[in-house]
Amino acid sequence: MTVGFYSPLPPARSGVADYASALLVELRRHGRVEIAPSKCDVALYHLGNNALHAGIYERALERPGVVVLHDAVLHHFLLGRMDEGRYVEEFVYNYGEWHRPLARELWRGRAAAGADARYFDFPMLRRIAERARAIVVHNPEAARVASAAGNGSRPIVEIPHLFEPPEPRPTESQAERYRQRLGVEPSAYLFGVFGYLRESKRLPVALETFARLRREQPKVALLVAGEFVSTDLERAVGPLLEAPGVIRRPHLTDPEFWLAAASVDACINLRYPAAGETSGIAIRLMGLGKPTLVTDSPECARFPQDACLRIAPGEAERDSLFDHMRLLTLWAEAGGAIGQRGAGHIQDHHRADRAGKLYWDLLCEHCG
Repeated sequence: MTVGFYSPLPPARSGVADYASALLVELRRHGRVEIAPSKCDVALYHLGNNALHAGIYERALERPGVVVLHDAVLHHFLLGRMDEGRYVEEFVYNYGEWHRPLARELWRGRAAAGADARYFDFPMLRRIAERARAIVVHNPEAARVASAAGNGSRPIVEIPHLFEPPEPRPTESQAERYRQRLGVEPSAYLFGVFGYLRESKRLPVALETFARLRREQPKVALLVAGEFVSTDLERAVGPLLEAPGVIRRPHLTDPEFWLAAASVDACINLRYPAAGETSGIAIRLMGLGKPTLVTDSPECARFPQDACLRIAPGEAERDSLFDHMRLLTLWAEAGGAIGQRGAGHIQDHHRADRAGKLYWDLLCEHCG
């Protein structure tokens, strides 16, 4: 059996590319896997909500295979590659003629698509869900959305997002030296925000809450590491990034990411509106044993209650985030225990070899 593997791969700056690179290694332990061949016995298509997946999406429609939905919302992907007429017709195909006026309204307001929950409420998955042989998702919310889009006509398989730890892991002394490079005092509590910075990452809330906490506890710091996806967001948070205690780093290479991850005391990893994704950043930081603050959402339902810190979305978000950040700074033992339980959960359910076997068995089932 030859598996065709279709995905962005490093050096593409994409969480999907990093994931796919690790999965590719595991799949090749089981059999023959070729990257984007012209012919194969079964194809594995990785789809996400950005333009990197345009060619993969078209091929997945033309030559159906197993589709991995890294985001259970493709609305923004389609919005970015269609003109108004095609977009409206695609929306009508997904949701019916009676939604045509809404489609036109959403097209006119597309500049706000990164933060407007309506674009997340309409995932635009029907076409791919009807064509795929099977759909892989990483959490139960994504499974629900994909099943609804295809009217239950295709198998939906939940495979936990894989965790591939760095080899070798950064040592404590390396992490301490990295903190010194950042200018963080040895006794300071360091929070970290990582990854591609877009409106749904709730960065303004994280920065404002950190400033509030620092007025009470001066020995806290916040590392914001990653590339801005939204120029509007970058302009909006510019003054907050200059605030005392905030450390800014751009896109991190993989070695520096692991150093930075080992150096922080806790990770802030919020998502709202959510796109049905399981955050690779959350999996990585939890896998390292770092207490991780996540939005309390169905996407995080598989995480045990005591293995992470759940932040209430909506009006309670700021106070919930402040209370949990304050708890971590005042009670280090609690954060350590949460981090260790998180690492245990990741080890039990998200190992790369386990994910690779689950994928291979599924591909064998849908071969030919």
